[in-house]
Amino acid sequence: MKFPGSVLVSLLLFLAETGAALYLGSTYRSAGDRIWQALTLLFALLPCVLVQLNLVFIHRDLSRDRPLVLLLHILQLGPVVRCVEVFYIYFHAGRFEEPYVSITKKRQMPKDGHSDEVEKEVGQAEGKLFTHRSAFSRASVIQAFLGSAPQLTLQLYICVLQQEITAARSIFMVLSLLSIVYGALRCNILAIKIKYDDYDVSVKPAAYLCIFLWRSFEIATRVVVLVLFSSVLQIWVLPVVLLNFFGFFFYPWILFWQSKSPFPENIEKALSRVGTTIVLCLLTFLYAGINMFCWSAVQLKLDDPDLINKSQNWYRLAVYYMLRFIENAFLLLLWYIYKTDFYLYVCAPLLVLQLLIGYCMAILFMLVFYQFCHPCKKLFSSSVSEGLLSCFKYLCFACKPPKATKPLDKAGLKSSDGTDDDAQGSYKTNESQNGNPRQSVSSSA
Repeated sequence: MKFPGSVLVSLLLFLAETGAALYLGSTYRSAGDRIWQALTLLFALLPCVLVQLNLVFIHRDLSRDRPLVLLLHILQLGPVVRCVEVFYIYFHAGRFEEPYVSITKKRQMPKDGHSDEVEKEVGQAEGKLFTHRSAFSRASVIQAFLGSAPQLTLQLYICVLQQEITAARSIFMVLSLLSIVYGALRCNILAIKIKYDDYDVSVKPAAYLCIFLWRSFEIATRVVVLVLFSSVLQIWVLPVVLLNFFGFFFYPWILFWQSKSPFPENIEKALSRVGTTIVLCLLTFLYAGINMFCWSAVQLKLDDPDLINKSQNWYRLAVYYMLRFIENAFLLLLWYIYKTDFYLYVCAPLLVLQLLIGYCMAILFMLVFYQFCHPCKKLFSSSVSEGLLSCFKYLCFACKPPKATKPLDKAGLKSSDGTDDDAQGSYKTNESQNGNPRQSVSSSA
């Protein structure tokens, strides 16, 4: 049975970041910065509440008689209780024979064009651990993009305004960045396991390293760009953020309304239509929060029973990174134009170049991951290089200006001119044969 290390990492990041946020909020209160204190506590407590709801929803505690567990979740101690339960199950597993086991069938990765199906017995303890891992993975994603990402942006913005980086704030920012990168990594692994649920997927250390570097460069550059832009154009940062957020929030709903599919009813049997709508809104809210800072490896599809688009769409990936690169470059250009005297001792062109190169490094590690380190790359209908090449060809074809005249018209004109020349040539030949004196003139001409 696999050691539940991901559960322990999620809990440690959750406790460390929450504790650091409470301490930093107390320092803001003692300094008289009520606004910074309120925002710091808001971005710390909001994901805490959502994490509790996530754990209760996945374990279906509302339909079970567990009042003590529900009370601990209300007291924001749910992750601690769940982690204790996980390690209790792990260390007591195998000491007695389980009366019930389930058999799962997984296909192995294809070798030489063949894929074998393997049956595996899964006991109750292993099934419970799998549910706990899944719950903590989703909790890490919620904590990362609804708490740590705005928290990191806020603290870096405060550092720029106050022109000071304290030890407590720097430690808090490092914890927030680690939480975001870890949440993005768990999001990638969740996407792989959801899309290829029928296969026995094993992720190698090289894949983890590529994802970590990819997400670190992508998120760090995105946060720095937003902070630099907001430090010189405070009025315009809100429209930029809201446009990004609501664009990604309504995008899955627009696709759902265009498909004219019935309202999804299979999320949870105990939920009413109103409850299902609230769950879907929270899911699209999280989806928008992820895409604000980085590419979400999971693409929502509300008309699908699994709510996930399992097809590999390289075009959407290429369009996202192209538009995000253009947006970052445009925001940096505005910062460069309107920068204040605070940045007098900063080499602005070098900083802009470093940020753009950092984002390009993120794209490079992303391409390396999908091309060489993805655990299911053998199942791709086309590689990422082929998909991006075809996408660029399509964009170049779409951007190619149309010709002014039609080729058929030119061909028609050439053929008519050729007919006139032939007629004139035959006329001249007849004249020369008849001894016309204009022969010498035409020949000399």
